[in-house]
Parts: sequence; structure tokens; C-alpha cells
Amino acid sequence: MITPMKKYTFLVFHRDYEGFLTQLRDLGVVDITTKAAGLLEENEQLQAALQHEDELRHLLAQGAPDQLLQERDNVAQRIADTKQTMQQIAVWGSFDAKRIQLLQEAGYTLRFFSCADSAFQEEWGIAVAKEGGRTYFVQVTGAGEEAQDLTETAAMPVEIGEKDATLLATEIEHLNGLLVAANARIEAWQKANLDDVRKQLTEARQHIDWTRVQLSTDRLAEGALCLIEGFCPIDKESDLNAMLDRAQVYYEETDPAAEDNTPIKLKNNWFVRLFEPLTGMYGWPNYNEFDPTPILGPFFLLFFALCIGDCGYGLMLILIGYLIHKDKLKIEMFSGLGGIIMALGVGSTIIGYLMGTFFGIDIYRAAWFPDGAKTIMFNNLGTDGKIGEYDVMMVLALVIGVVHICLAMVIKALAYTRRNGFRATAATWGWLLLIVGGIATAILAMTFSLPTETVKWIMIGIGGISALGIFIFNTPGRNPLINIGAGLWDTYGMVTGLLGDVLSYIRLYALGLAGGMLGMAFNQLGTMVLSDTPNVGTWIGFLLIVTFGHVLNLLMACLGAFVHPLRLTFVEYFKNAGYEGSGKIYAPFKK
Repeated sequence: MITPMKKYTFLVFHRDYEGFLTQLRDLGVVDITTKAAGLLEENEQLQAALQHEDELRHLLAQGAPDQLLQERDNVAQRIADTKQTMQQIAVWGSFDAKRIQLLQEAGYTLRFFSCADSAFQEEWGIAVAKEGGRTYFVQVTGAGEEAQDLTETAAMPVEIGEKDATLLATEIEHLNGLLVAANARIEAWQKANLDDVRKQLTEARQHIDWTRVQLSTDRLAEGALCLIEGFCPIDKESDLNAMLDRAQVYYEETDPAAEDNTPIKLKNNWFVRLFEPLTGMYGWPNYNEFDPTPILGPFFLLFFALCIGDCGYGLMLILIGYLIHKDKLKIEMFSGLGGIIMALGVGSTIIGYLMGTFFGIDIYRAAWFPDGAKTIMFNNLGTDGKIGEYDVMMVLALVIGVVHICLAMVIKALAYTRRNGFRATAATWGWLLLIVGGIATAILAMTFSLPTETVKWIMIGIGGISALGIFIFNTPGRNPLINIGAGLWDTYGMVTGLLGDVLSYIRLYALGLAGGMLGMAFNQLGTMVLSDTPNVGTWIGFLLIVTFGHVLNLLMACLGAFVHPLRLTFVEYFKNAGYEGSGKIYAPFKK
């Protein structure tokens, strides 16, 4: 839910303004209304502070100044180049570069070549080695002798340099010492300076916040008075008022208006808070919207679990989430997400059990699994896991989609009515009555066997009332003929859109089915390797295939189980709920 806010307007004498801002920052409960970014960007002082902050962030992210890092990287590159040179000359065996130089001074010329084994001819030179399908040879000519021209042949000249393997090994040893020294200088700098950089970054951020507040202050009465606005959560209202009364500051406290860009502060229980980062990925709600997280959380958990579709994988996610939460497993991209991973694991374990799958094993049909534990599985729905001609999981996915979209339409109607009043949302209520009312009537008719005549009159009533809202009163005060045309266009968009939206939920069934079949395939491959007469070797092969297969399947399943439920939420649900997500999060002015 969204915490209610109070809007404050402060009017302070200019001599007391610095002290007032200090008190306001120390209290840390007011989100100051700052001017547009375009106006603030013109200020040179703020731009200099922002640039200094970026430099500190860059330094902190790298862990050392560019100069020290460059020195280390240069040495590391020299080591890599020297090792590559060693690999290139290793094929020539052990030789003394000084002796080659002496031979050249005595009038002998040595030229080094390589070519494909099949192309080598003995008259070209002395073959030294064969490696990787190539022959490496030396062409030796004495003083006054003319070397055979190999430019038109398959032979390629090779440059071996002036250093032999011994000299290069010595050079690498020396460079490794330089690398150790460079890393030592970086570590020494980090110990001496990183804490100070963090402190400077904190001070820079505070300076930027202070500067933004100063620049957002309106100066009245020729600069004698300073006026500034901000928002405070109602649970901090008494603390702020007490501070203002002590400081004898003039202020006005009002409820936020619709045109105010009121910041939002979410207040949810521990479970819903786990899913707030997903809401933030799309955009925070406006102050006059409903917080979508209490609905997003349970449905995303359900969607994720259906896509995973395996209780064994769910148990693995619980273990991984627990290790991340306890900081036993350090994965930077999942830092701080151990709680939500455990929650998704619990949901996947429960839904996977109901689907009857454990690490790709169909436990519903397994003879060794207790029959009593199978009674609540989805396969017991319908006839042998089918409703009519369709798989029960496909039907379940579509039913969940219908419920999800109907819930979105209810929330949209309530939100629009709260914001604009009932008269302006007659069409929204008309569609809600037609779709949700029609579905509810059909369910009641099938459940309680309502008479056909009763159902007919109920549907006529629902259709008539809905038609008035959709075609006649969709825009109060407008020409009825225009309203009818707008209603027809809205009907076309609604019918085609809703059908596509509901069918999108089949992906929940498809992903769960694909993951289960792939897990089963890896089990079958492992069993084939194990054979009917297993031994140590076949058991090792079985374990390697099954472990690798299920780890790979889990990773792919988690990727799909994250992306597709997120799409169902961001596209199908948010569209039908009328969610905008253009709000800004509460960020109080504080130390």
C-alpha cells in the first residue's frame, strides 16, 4: 500500500534558512520538491559537484587510480605477449640465440619456415619439427650461396626473434615479480585510501542534495524570505511538526493535490516487500494509483512456479536462496535477493508437487510413490489429467489468465473511479459488468443448475446495463452519436485484445511442459548410459549426465520463469489494470 503524504510549504527568514535546512536534514523525513532537472543543469556549481561524484564513483568501482591499474595491466600484457612468443618458438626446440648470431657473422644465413605436412619438400631445408599438421624447417645457406626462392611455394616465413626459450623464461619470471609489486601497490593504496574515498563520496552526495535544495528555493521579498515545498509521510508528521514548532518556522500543511508530483512511500508486509523490486523495474505507482505489488507478488510467484513445474528444482532454489541470504554464496547479480529466491523456491516446490514432477521424474505414475500422496495432484482433476480433450494444466493456465485479467479490470474500475468519479468511468464499469458479470453468471449456472430462463434474463440485464455505459455514457456531455462510434471502436479493441491476452497465459503451461520433458530426457540419457549391468564407469557417466542436464535445465527454466511471468504482469495485467507507473519514490532530504 501507499503511505498517505502531507504537503508542506515552509517560509523562512533568509538569516535562519541555513540552520532550518540543517535541522530539516537532521530529521530526515521531508522529500523536498526540487526544480526541473533542466533548470538545475545550468548551475555550474552543481555540475562540478556531480562530476566530482562521478569521479569518486569511478574510483570506488575500480578500486584504485587509473595510473596504478594501467601499470598493472601493462605488465600483465607484457607477460601474455612473452608467453605467446614462447609458444611460437617452442616448436623449434632448445636453441641458443647467440650461436645463431655467431653463424650469421660467419657468413651463414638461417631462414625459418613452416608449411603443411603434405606440401613439404626435403630440398627446401632441414625439417626441425612437426606439429598441428604443419612442418617447421630451416633453410641454411653459406657465404656466396644463393638460397632457394620459396616465395611461390606453400612455405610461410617465421620470425623467431632474438631471444631463446631460456631468456624468455627469465623475462617472464622478472615480469611476474613486477606484477606482484604492482598488485602490492594497489592493495597498499586501497588500505590507505578506500575508506577515505567512501567518506568523500558520502560527503559529495550530501553536498549535491544540499545544493539541489538551495537551487530549488524561491527567494521572496527581495531575498528576505525563502520558500520551499516538500512532502512528509503521515507517520512522521508529528515529529516534523514538533521540530517546526520548536524552530518557530512558518509552515502550511495540506493534503497533496492531484497536480502535485507527490512522492510515494510503500508500506507492505515482509512477503510483499520481496516483490517491490519487480514493481520498480516497471515504474513506481503514482500517488493517486493503487500499489500493484500486493497483487503482483502472489501472481508472479504462482506464474514462476508453474513455469518451473518441478518440486526438485524448487528445493534447489530454496537452498540457493538460503545460501545467498546467509551470504554463504556470493553472486553479485543476486545480492540481496536471497529472500525472494527462497519464496519462489517454496512456491515451485508446492506447485511442482501438485504437478507430480521431481527432477524430471513423473512421481504421479511412479509405483514407489505413495498413492495417498497423489490424491491432491492436478492429474486427479478431470479424467486422467484431462478436461475434455485438453490437458488439465492448459485449462488451469487459461483459468488463471481469466482470473488475473478480471482482477485487473476490477482494480482499474476502482482506481479510475477514485481518481475521476463514477460518471467519467461508466464505460469501464460497463465492460467490468459485462465480462466479470457474464463469467460469474455462467459459473453460477453450471454450479447450481440455474434455469435457462433465469440465466437468459440475467444476461439480458447485464448486457443492457453494460451497453448503456459502453455506448451511451462513456463520455458524459458528448454527442450520443459520437459516444456510440467510440463505443464500437472500443468494443473492437477490447474483444481482440482480451482474446490475445488470455491466450498469452498458455505460455505458463508450455514452459512447465517443456522443462519437465527436458528433465525427463536427461534422466533417460543417464539411464541409457547406466545400462542394465551398471559398473563404476557407467555410474560416473550417469551422474555426470544427470547433474549437468538438470543444472542446465534449471538455469534455462529459471530464465523463462522470470521473463515470461514478468511479461504477463507488465503487459497483460498492467494494461488491463490501467496502471501507469510514472511515480517517483520517496527520497527524504537527510544525511
